[in-house]
Amino acid sequence: MPDRDAREWWERLAGGEFAVQECAACGVRRWPARAFCAHCRGEAWRWRAIEPVGTVESWVVSHRPFGDGATVVMVRLAAVAGGLVYGSWDAVREPVGGEQVRASFTDVDDAPALIAWRPYGQPI
Repeated sequence: MPDRDAREWWERLAGGEFAVQECAACGVRRWPARAFCAHCRGEAWRWRAIEPVGTVESWVVSHRPFGDGATVVMVRLAAVAGGLVYGSWDAVREPVGGEQVRASFTDVDDAPALIAWRPYGQPI
């Protein structure tokens, strides 16, 4: 269950929008969602849609006893200082550190939308 700070993020993600919190007092964008701005300690925020792009920081291949391995990537968001987001890798090759990527959104049955990252130039 999403907490009070992230509930709207999950709702926007389900609608195909990638949004982050933006402090109403100082304008600093932040991810992950939280109650206070780390810059000015302000308590008010608004959600701001951003381009879902960033660079690959790291990745890992998850191996499970049954089924193929899944690649999970950690992406540093371009529009948010320090913002790191995890998601699945949606390409036939391995990711490359520092590579520019773009998010797409996938639905899994009744679960909330999930983020899948792919190389920036690859069509969504």
